[in-house]
Amino acid sequence: MRVVIQRVSSAAVQVDGATVGAIGPGLLVLLGVGQADGQAQANALVDKIVNLRIFEDDQGKFNRCLLETGGGMLVVSQFTLLADCRRGRRPSFTEAATPPAADELYRYFVGRVQALGIATATGVFGAKMAVSLVNDGPVTIVLDNNP
Repeated sequence: MRVVIQRVSSAAVQVDGATVGAIGPGLLVLLGVGQADGQAQANALVDKIVNLRIFEDDQGKFNRCLLETGGGMLVVSQFTLLADCRRGRRPSFTEAATPPAADELYRYFVGRVQALGIATATGVFGAKMAVSLVNDGPVTIVLDNNP
């Protein structure tokens, strides 16, 4: 799995002009699922993301995690994170999971976040989405736990 995490003041996702998911302060997580990924990778990433100390404490240092701040999480599926651009000019997506497998793991990931009590919003798997955000910082982190 590969994720891009952005600390946000707010974020929303629209499909066909209608807002389908939105959060206030928290994290926007763009999630790419690879062929070799499973629940173990999802569990590890959820644990890493919600405990990642990328929120400032009273002294302005990165010492607080999402669980401590009470922020929300907007999770958007994004298979293009698995793009292989090493050869040629057209990205290859052969490492991305098939849509049914990716959707299942995406839903599992979201369920794990919700089980922790985090206010969670999502996009629509497989849809063309318009994502808007106000990046706070800006703070952007890339995590990859592909084998």
